[in-house]
Amino acid sequence: MTRKTVRVASYNIRKARGLDQKYAPQRIIEVNNRLGADVIALQEADHRLGARPAALPHRMIEEETDFQIIPVATNGISLGYHGNAVLARKSLGTATIRHIPLTGLEPRGAARVDFETIGLSIVAAHLGLLRSNRRKQLSEIRDATGDAGPTVIAGDFNEWRKRTGLEPLDGFTVHAPGQSFHARRPVAALDRIALSSGIELRDAGVEQGPLASRASDHLPIWADVEV
Repeated sequence: MTRKTVRVASYNIRKARGLDQKYAPQRIIEVNNRLGADVIALQEADHRLGARPAALPHRMIEEETDFQIIPVATNGISLGYHGNAVLARKSLGTATIRHIPLTGLEPRGAARVDFETIGLSIVAAHLGLLRSNRRKQLSEIRDATGDAGPTVIAGDFNEWRKRTGLEPLDGFTVHAPGQSFHARRPVAALDRIALSSGIELRDAGVEQGPLASRASDHLPIWADVEV
C-alpha cells in the first residue's frame, strides 16, 4: 500500500492582530507561506462582531498564496466556521465539508474536511476556556468523526495540562509539538494535533521565526504525518 506524507499546520491568528496591536493580515500570509504545509487549520480567522467578516481577506489568500480556501463558512462573508478556517494546497483538489456544532458557554464549532485525494480528514477546532466544556466538545468531535477514515484534529485546544482534559479522545494520539503560547515568551503548549489510527507522526515543530513571534499571540505548529 502506498503511503503519503502530508504536512498539517495549525495557527491561531488572533484575527490578524499582532503583538504590536496592529491589524496586519500580510504578516499572517507570510507566516503561512513559510510553513511548507499542505493543509492549515486557522483559528480566530474572522472578526467576532456583526456578520463576522474575514480577518484574513479572501482576495489576499487567493493572490498571494498557493492555497485554496476550503468553503467552510456558512454566510459567504466569513473565512471560517465559528472562526475555524481551512486552507489547502490546490493540488489536494475538492473536499467534502461537515460542520460540527459544539456545546459550551460561548458559541463554538469545528469544521471537518475530508480530502479524498489523500484519504485524510482534517478537523479544525478551537476549544472552549472551561475544561468541562472542552471535554464535551472533544466528545462531540470524536463522535462526529466516527464514520471517517484516518483523521487529524488540529487546533487551539486551550488546555494547559499535558494529558488532563483530553480523555474523550479515545483512539487518538494527541501531540503537542512544543510551547506555542504566548508568542512573546512561550510557556504553554495550547496548540495541538491529534491523530487517529492509521496515521503515523514523522516530525513536528513550532514555527518560532521573528515574524511569527510578533504576528499573533500564538505561534503556529506543524506536523508531518504519514497516511
